[in-house]
Amino acid sequence: MSEGPLVTVDWLAARVSDPRVVVVDVRWYLSGKRGVDAYDAGHIPGASFVDLDRELAGDHARGPGRHPLPAPDDFAALHARLGVTEDSIVVAYDDAGGAIAARMWWLLRYFGFRGGRVLDGGIGAWIAAGHPLDTGRPRRAVAPTPALRPGSAPVVGKADVARLAALGPEAAVLLDARARERYEGRVEPIDARAGHVPGARSAPFVENLVAPGGAFLPREALEARYRALGALDAESVVCYCGSGVTACHALLALVLLGREDVALYEGSWSDWSRDATLPIETG
Repeated sequence: MSEGPLVTVDWLAARVSDPRVVVVDVRWYLSGKRGVDAYDAGHIPGASFVDLDRELAGDHARGPGRHPLPAPDDFAALHARLGVTEDSIVVAYDDAGGAIAARMWWLLRYFGFRGGRVLDGGIGAWIAAGHPLDTGRPRRAVAPTPALRPGSAPVVGKADVARLAALGPEAAVLLDARARERYEGRVEPIDARAGHVPGARSAPFVENLVAPGGAFLPREALEARYRALGALDAESVVCYCGSGVTACHALLALVLLGREDVALYEGSWSDWSRDATLPIETG
């Protein structure tokens, strides 16, 4: 079985019928489309659909932010529904270069399960390799509800972020995984204020990829990118995005580079921006 967090299309194609491999389709769109409709139109054979808003996030009304972490009992129920056991390898994919699949991978880690993987290149790479799609819904045996270990990956809140930002870039690096125009405050389509956390560095997740929606950069290029951002040398690193989803793509990239201690700012910009007492920067 694969040891690293990424798997290739060839790896998955050779194992898609293995009962230990649990494939999940986590396609999601900010507006206009529904992931489940894309799934029903055609998905990797055997894949189950997982809904970001309902299953990979908690109630946004309680916060922090638009996609707070799901409650342990709810995530355990998802494990059981998917038929995940201790021996499973859970392979998540999307059509966004792993931006949503990385959230599934990271949540598995957060709850103490190290069998999560992301399909490099997603469904686009699967189709490009000539592999078929399916339109049926799989029937997987429900697994016993597992005992999860929440907190198995680091998470911080806005008070922690404010404290770390004050330490300076040698001690702490904050990475903003949103598009550069949102970081700069030129546009803000959804959150309360435009801009970024003071001192944060712009690190759009899409720049982890060879092309939008594509596979990850080769290791050497990925390492050069994050070294230039200061994320490989700082004592503490925190990643955030709009709501704590695409920041997981940066967390995945850093794990690929051997840095497993990087924290997710759970509420991300949707949490920071709506607190009028907190400062922002633009440009």
